[in-house]
Parts: sequence; structure tokens; C-alpha cells
Amino acid sequence: MTAPSGGRVAARLAELGLTLPAVAKPVAAYVPAVRSGDLVWTSGQLPFVDGELAATGKVGAEVEPDAAQDLARICALNAIAAVAEEVGDLDRVRRIVKLVGFVASAPSFFGQPVVVNGASALLGDVFGDAGRHARSAVGVAVLPLDAPVEVEVVVEVS
Repeated sequence: MTAPSGGRVAARLAELGLTLPAVAKPVAAYVPAVRSGDLVWTSGQLPFVDGELAATGKVGAEVEPDAAQDLARICALNAIAAVAEEVGDLDRVRRIVKLVGFVASAPSFFGQPVVVNGASALLGDVFGDAGRHARSAVGVAVLPLDAPVEVEVVVEVS
């Protein structure tokens, strides 16, 4: 999928040199995003690039924190694509309400907030003030497919 034509969000994506990817196919029994009223919830988005995980392993062991921050950014872009598929025009996004980032962490790694900053920064870059959000950054033992990072968002739309 390419950036939606027209609109300020599409223009911002283009300025950032970003193209929305195709929405990742679910790896289990769920859908990528669900809308209820004015809110859209995305399922957890992994760092898929062209249908493949960009990396695997634990942050602080096999995956460096800086690389994991880039992976969180990919997850956020995938979440934006899921929202776009659900609502069509990304200019309908009023606010990113909540971001939850999960970081598969080596036992001694405690920099989860820094990793999830990759996703937070992307949402701010794309949506401006509407991209400011509440957030959780959670360290976990393992994620699906041995992904290092997973991100989900709640978005308010018009």
C-alpha cells in the first residue's frame, strides 16, 4: 500500500520519505484493527518489512537497543497502515490516544522506554500534536515469532 493520496497526513508521510506498507497478515485468529465508535484499536504490530520480520531475538542480547528503537518505528508505521485500512483517510485521525510497546528483553535490559521512543517519535513526526499520546513500555520474556518489539495503538478518529 502506498501513502494515501491527498491530505496533510499523506503529505507529511511523503516529506518523511515514508510509504505505508501493506497491512501484515494476522499470524493467528484476529484482525489487524477494529473500530468501535470514534476509536480504532490496532492489534499488536510486529516489525514486518515486506512480509518478513526485520530482526529476531531479545533486546540487550541479540538485538542492540538502537536497532530495537528502529524496529519500534517500523511497528508504528505498520500500525498506521492498519488504521488507514480501517478508516481510509488518515486525515480523519484526531489523536493517537494510547501506545503500548512490548520489548522482548534480556534479563538485565531495562531500557524499554528508550526502545519504545522509536514508535512515539514516529507518531509525533507523522501526526504532530495529534500524535502525542499516553504510553506504556513493557519488558516481556518473548514475543510472537521471536520478534524483539511489538506495538499497538488506540486512535481517535472523526
